[in-house]
Amino acid sequence: MGTTLVPGWLVPAYMRAATGAGATADQAQIQAAGQRLLDRWSEPARRFHGVSHLVDLLQHVDELQQETQHPHIVRLAAWYHGAIFDAAERAAYSNRGGEDEVASAQYARDELSALGLPAPRVDKVATLVAGLVRHSTGQGDAAVLSDADLAILAADPRRYKQYVNAVRDEYSHIPQARYLAARRAIVTKLLRRERIYITPLCVDWERQARQNLTAELAWLDRDDERCRLDTAALSSAAVIDAAHAPTAR
Repeated sequence: MGTTLVPGWLVPAYMRAATGAGATADQAQIQAAGQRLLDRWSEPARRFHGVSHLVDLLQHVDELQQETQHPHIVRLAAWYHGAIFDAAERAAYSNRGGEDEVASAQYARDELSALGLPAPRVDKVATLVAGLVRHSTGQGDAAVLSDADLAILAADPRRYKQYVNAVRDEYSHIPQARYLAARRAIVTKLLRRERIYITPLCVDWERQARQNLTAELAWLDRDDERCRLDTAALSSAAVIDAAHAPTAR
């Protein structure tokens, strides 16, 4: 899921959103800003959180547009929410993914201010981006962005499994036991929410999302048991090898 053809409409869509939100820079500057963002989304380390995720997110924002107060602002927040990405172990799985919403929010402030977007609208975009740290139960624009970002959880089971595999690929450098524990924490936290989705248009997504997350929890339990058995087998083999090792004379 991390590799995909880049649709030709993406940068023009960014330009429309920025202009619609009040950017006063010339079109060449706005286009360059959109291309910089797209370059970030195209980084090879992004196995899930790449261009295909951005496309899905923008399409779901459009699907939920009637729930938004400021659709261009929400679209810009979708573009910037994963601008800064770090799959390094120290950052990637402290109960969340490698998208750094706080750093991305600051990047949005810097870029959008340079494009002449009015300060209150820059603040709105940055606040929406930073709010995805918690996927809070906000209303209006925040709810739309949160629901659109979590839409993958309600995908059909086959696509959900592809998503799970792509996320694991994204963090393939993280040891299996550590990854399983961190991923279980994320899945469990989502399942404990009273509602995963906030906007009325997403009510029908809830059941499928919970079925997918419950299935993933079972996969995680299975993989954790396999990991523990493998570790135990390796430990036993090490003991046997040590017992049969020739002694120094």
